[in-house]
Amino acid sequence: MHLAEGARLRELPQRPLGRDLFWWLTTSRAIDAPVASRVGHRLRANEPVIGTPRRALRAAGVTFHPRAEGVAGDTVGFVDRHTVQPTAVVWATGYLNDDTWITIPGALDEAGALIVDDGTTPVAGLYAIGRSWQRDRGSALLGFVDRDARRLAARLSSE
Repeated sequence: MHLAEGARLRELPQRPLGRDLFWWLTTSRAIDAPVASRVGHRLRANEPVIGTPRRALRAAGVTFHPRAEGVAGDTVGFVDRHTVQPTAVVWATGYLNDDTWITIPGALDEAGALIVDDGTTPVAGLYAIGRSWQRDRGSALLGFVDRDARRLAARLSSE
């Protein structure tokens, strides 16, 4: 499995001081902070990766790459010039969707956004998870995106 990252985000443990991070965010009401508030601005400016550290992902066989920069035929290229030929691509953009570089005919709507219906795009072999409000608020949150990922994995394994 390969994972491309546009930028390396800081990591936070899922259970600081013995409690789930979302318990802390809920108890402190930081999870309810409006986007335009000072707390909301601060949280958005410092989005972390929560949960499984890179070390554990590497141990599980994940190979990290810098940002994907393009696709030619069945080959995905990364900015470090490495390439892979995957059997499927799951496009998980997480907190910020930027589909401007995608030039696949039929993949984007009139506004230039990737067309996604519960993880499926109009392009055979191209899927997406981790998009904000893709299905619900949890779709872009690492602690909840597994619900979308499980649905997509089940659909892919039955094809």
